[in-house]
This record gives sequence, C-alpha cells and structure tokens, in this order.
Amino acid sequence: VGAAGDSGLQFPIFTDTAICASAAIATANTNRDGTGTIGTVYSAGADGGRVAYVRVQATVATTVGVVRLFIHTGAAYFLWKELLVTAITPSTTVEAYSIEYVPTEALVLPTGYSLRASTHNAENFNVFVHGGDF
Repeated sequence: VGAAGDSGLQFPIFTDTAICASAAIATANTNRDGTGTIGTVYSAGADGGRVAYVRVQATVATTVGVVRLFIHTGAAYFLWKELLVTAITPSTTVEAYSIEYVPTEALVLPTGYSLRASTHNAENFNVFVHGGDF
C-alpha cells in the first residue's frame, strides 16, 4: 500500500534475491505428520521468501512411492504436497524418475518458515526449489 496521502495504489512486491535451494533425501519416512527424517530444502530469508517451482530428481532406480513436501513454521510441520513416484529403472535409454511441480499460486513463506521434504521409500532424490527471497 502506498504512503499516506497518495492515491492508495498498490504495487506488486518482487523478490530481491533469486534462490535455487536444494536437499538430498534418502531415508524412508512413511509419516504424513512431520515426524521422522525430513530434509530442509529451503529456509525463507530475513524478509520471507517465495517458492515458485519445485523439481524432484531421482538418482537411483525407483519403486512406486511418494515424495512429501512440508511447510515448517519453526514449531510445527504441515503436509503441503505429495508427489507420486513411479517405478523406473534408469539406463542409457531410460531417464531416471523426475517430476516438476509448479503451484497454481506461488508459496509465500514468512521469516522463520521453511520448505522440507521426505521420501516414502529409502531411495535417493535431489529436491530443488526455485524462487526468491524478499
């Protein structure tokens, strides 16, 4: 919102610093409540941050499972999104499993919040987050 005495126009807020954060996850965790082993993918900056895009890339053969994304408030975990994993055995002619998730509306995280990830099966994944800090 504009300063006092102006026309009351609102202007968009853009991120100041681009982020490409990542985490490697591999420990099996079937929980949806935030307990168990969960990797920190991205922690919002001093003024908060915006997650525009998530990419998950397997580095091994996969079996049917789930990669779970959680929002951590600094005190509690909340399941945000489940990304289904398909069974794939990579080779020179078959790419390893990967998925890209673009939220309908970017996820805005306040200061002190973070985006975290876990894998249902004990398989290796790299999780990438693209966005920016305010």
